[in-house]
Amino acid sequence: MADHVQGLAQLEILCKQLYETTDTAVRHQAEKALVEFTNSPDCLSKCQLLLERGSSSYSQLLAATCLSKLVSRTSNPLPLEQRIDIRNYVLNYLATRPKLAAFVTQALIQLYARITKLGWFDCQKDDYVFRNVIADVTRFLQDSVEHCIIGVTILSQLTNEINQADTTHPLTKHRKIASSFRDSSLFDIFTLSCNLLKQASGKNLNLNDENQHGLLMQLLKLSYNCLNYDFIGTSTDESSDDLCTVQIPTSWRSAFLDSSTLQLFFNLYHSIPPSLSPLVLSCLVQIASVRRSLFNNAERAKFLSHLVDGVKRILANPQCLPDPNNYHEFCRLLARLKSNYQLGELVKVENYPEVIRLIANFTVTSLQHWEFAPNSVHYLLSLWQRLAASVPYVKATEPHLLETYTPEVTKAYITSRLESVHVILRDGLEDPLDDAGLVQQQLDQLSTIGRCEYEKTCALLVQLFDQAAQSYQELLQSTNSSTADITVQEGEGRLTWLVYIIGAVIGGRVSFASTDEQDAMDGELVCRVLQLMNLTDSRLAQAGNERLELAMLSFFEQFRKIYIGDQVQKSSKLYRRLSEVLGLNDETMVLSVFIGKIITNLKYWGQCEPITSKTLQLLNDLSLGYSSVRKLVKLSAVQFMLNNHTSEHFSFLGVNNQSNLSDMRCRTTFYTALGRLLMVDLGEDEDQFEQFMLPLTAAFETVAQMLSTNTFNEQEAKRTLVGLVRDLRGIAFAFNAKTSFMMLFDWIYPAYMPILQRAIELWYHDPACTTPVLKLMAELVHNRSQRLQFDVSSPNGILLFRETSKMITTYGNRILTLGEVPKDQVYGVKLKGVSVCFAMLKAVLSGNYVNFGVFRLYGDDALDNALQTFIKLLLSIPHSDLLDYPKLSQSFYSLLEVLTQDHMNFIASLEPHVVMYILSSISEGLTALDTMVCTGCCSSLDHIVTYLFKQLSRSTKKRPAPMATDDRFLHIMQQHPEMIQQMLSTVLNIIIFEDCRNQWSMSRPLLGLILLNEKYFADLRNSIVNSQPPEKQQAMHLCFENLMEGIERNLLTKNRDRFTQNLSVFRREVNDSMKNSTYGVNSNDMMS
Repeated sequence: MADHVQGLAQLEILCKQLYETTDTAVRHQAEKALVEFTNSPDCLSKCQLLLERGSSSYSQLLAATCLSKLVSRTSNPLPLEQRIDIRNYVLNYLATRPKLAAFVTQALIQLYARITKLGWFDCQKDDYVFRNVIADVTRFLQDSVEHCIIGVTILSQLTNEINQADTTHPLTKHRKIASSFRDSSLFDIFTLSCNLLKQASGKNLNLNDENQHGLLMQLLKLSYNCLNYDFIGTSTDESSDDLCTVQIPTSWRSAFLDSSTLQLFFNLYHSIPPSLSPLVLSCLVQIASVRRSLFNNAERAKFLSHLVDGVKRILANPQCLPDPNNYHEFCRLLARLKSNYQLGELVKVENYPEVIRLIANFTVTSLQHWEFAPNSVHYLLSLWQRLAASVPYVKATEPHLLETYTPEVTKAYITSRLESVHVILRDGLEDPLDDAGLVQQQLDQLSTIGRCEYEKTCALLVQLFDQAAQSYQELLQSTNSSTADITVQEGEGRLTWLVYIIGAVIGGRVSFASTDEQDAMDGELVCRVLQLMNLTDSRLAQAGNERLELAMLSFFEQFRKIYIGDQVQKSSKLYRRLSEVLGLNDETMVLSVFIGKIITNLKYWGQCEPITSKTLQLLNDLSLGYSSVRKLVKLSAVQFMLNNHTSEHFSFLGVNNQSNLSDMRCRTTFYTALGRLLMVDLGEDEDQFEQFMLPLTAAFETVAQMLSTNTFNEQEAKRTLVGLVRDLRGIAFAFNAKTSFMMLFDWIYPAYMPILQRAIELWYHDPACTTPVLKLMAELVHNRSQRLQFDVSSPNGILLFRETSKMITTYGNRILTLGEVPKDQVYGVKLKGVSVCFAMLKAVLSGNYVNFGVFRLYGDDALDNALQTFIKLLLSIPHSDLLDYPKLSQSFYSLLEVLTQDHMNFIASLEPHVVMYILSSISEGLTALDTMVCTGCCSSLDHIVTYLFKQLSRSTKKRPAPMATDDRFLHIMQQHPEMIQQMLSTVLNIIIFEDCRNQWSMSRPLLGLILLNEKYFADLRNSIVNSQPPEKQQAMHLCFENLMEGIERNLLTKNRDRFTQNLSVFRREVNDSMKNSTYGVNSNDMMS
């Protein structure tokens, strides 16, 4: 016993050190010792001792967190009796010690919730022992306020815990528990919380009393957790706030048809302090978002009418709204009015005219106070955006009054942004224009709002723009620059906002709803922006404003999207206005303005990355249009670019600047656009191509010169090479026709290939250098649009593969010498390069221009080397990384698909541990969230299963002895049947119980899996049938019978297609049968 006491004292000291010390070394030591303690065999008994006798709160916290880990572990789980004991112990502990430190209570409640969730399907003597949740909590609710708080927190935490999927347990198991909890307990919990809230609001609560305040807060949190429950298993993404419909089950209808639930929350809002009202509003947001199909039309109208009344009451008494949290939640509530109800329903509400007036006033006031709660404005604008977008479709006879109020909102937004400029400069505040994402989001919303009553919007913009431009011009002409500095900045700030807004409203043009008058108004706005551009461009040699330039580019992007391209009516009134004012008579002349601006920007803003990359993006977008690219090539400015793409004319192509290597990315975009422009008239003209490539040829010669000497400036060599390969990748991407691509291929191979190989050898450890080289190679071997078609007499396909193999092998073997790379750098330093190698290998293996059979025939080891390097690289990557990094998982799984399809003999010859690694990576990929990965896994699994099936069929037919490798693969699979069985179980599970997005892909391997494991499939089928309620078992049995109806024991296409058809019928029938069932599958059988 003395040992125990001493051990406890030691643990308490460690806990104190972990949570209190400021010395990181001491904390690190304590953490290490405590991790050892959690893994020790007597951890359970020590935790109980700590809870019983521990003198500090920290040791109680340690005990609670350790127990949570113990009950959560998937390997070697605790026996049922022990978990029941822990659950009862925790409840008694909380009941007898209501005054524990808050974080200890929290940790113990978390432990209770975890035990209950994970044991939800556990039975003892036909009784689900962990499901009597409300009974567990009732004794707390009948005691003191402190006990009540604990009881409510338990329910709240439990609802939250069951609602959240964790990564350690399969998603299917989580969904079954969540659905069962929803059907058996959730409504009772919600009703209980509403009843307690009614009792609380009925009493005169003394909210200055900390306990009563705490109880009310926990009750509101509980109500919110019930309403925020993921009822049908759809919300994997927390961030998608606005698509939200709350999928309340039909059995809850009574609570929502009875208006007292809604009234309860509105009454609470008005009667409790502002610190708690955000929670009430959060509940109201969820209630307002209840799915439409819960009601019939009359019920919905009644519900909406109560909801709108409540909103009106809040707007009429806005005392609590100055609190930012309240304000934010209220804005969300307003947005839900339109996301869940139609304008035609809103206008029929009794007080609609009054309410829409109040909402408009509230919005205008909010926009005028732009500095207050900027993140909440999004919701108000989204409400008006949706209202404005519905105007053309509303059928109701009642007036919607939006033609009166929407212009007020537009005006408030525009004028408030212009007024903000002065305040921001005066007080040195953060400029909202610097948050490009937020501005873009608001402008997208404004583009729809501003198009409602567009005449008023345009008149306002023209008036404000003329004022701002005139005062700006006068400022520039006045000579006294010292006082003008801040005023010039202010003028430019106002113009920046106006240019952004003009771009947005032009981008909001909808072809079917615009009139000639509106196009003429667009013309007025465009003329003004182009005139301003001429003024600012003429001053660029002295000074420029980056924000204004970015606004111009945003305007050009919108203008291009709407008025330039193959689909646009050229007779548009906009062009008539441009011709009258600026002499731009047709699209070609407008395009020359675009190109002029692009060249000006590249000349003056070459060192400013945001402007350069947006300018090049604009050039790239222009080069994509079929008709516009042909008009562009005729412009002298474009011919100038094609003949002079050097750093002397375009400073961003220089290599001596001090910027990062990764800042050269924009060069690829530049050369992609140039490549498209060059291809228009290139044809087979090799001289023109050589001429175009001169600057790149010179750069390659420079690098070759440097690498041939022993002493060279490494930084300069890297810069020149990285710039060069980025340029080449752009050209290679653009050249998607055989003639032009062959010119590029003959230019680079064999002359310059050795330089790329040498760079990989020298700088393999520097990803800023190797990634661009590897990406160029991956682009060169990509048979895009069948451009890599070599003549019958040409060995180039094989030679290109040799180079690819050499590069993969060189890079792979060298990158593996780096050893352990820290977790936070592993992607940048190693996995990104590996991912590009996988993509490169996939492109060359599936390119269809190499016959891979000849390598072994002629003793060439290029193919073997590449494949062996792939295996070495693969084995150096943990499974978790394969799925954690999306680009890596996509390149790996698509490569695996090609290998299993065309190189199954290679896969079959691998060592057992490699085969198991590949199979388990497929098994994990089947449940990946990324559909591409999941589909690739299904396809790979199908190839493997088909191969196995063929081998087995052969061995039973006594054919000549197969190769030893085939035997070996069969042997591995026979030794580890559980691998294939696990996958059969997973695929079946996904098809029956999950929202299966790629059912066709899933069906392909399933037939082979069933035929290889007929006995296991029969067991699986029986366990699924038996886990159904007795009255459903016959129906489920019939579903399985129909699934295999007419299916033969072979994998011929006809047979597979029939199985796929059977499977879709099977899935539909099973889902119909289970919709009414509260049972899931017996979790142990399916998920073991």
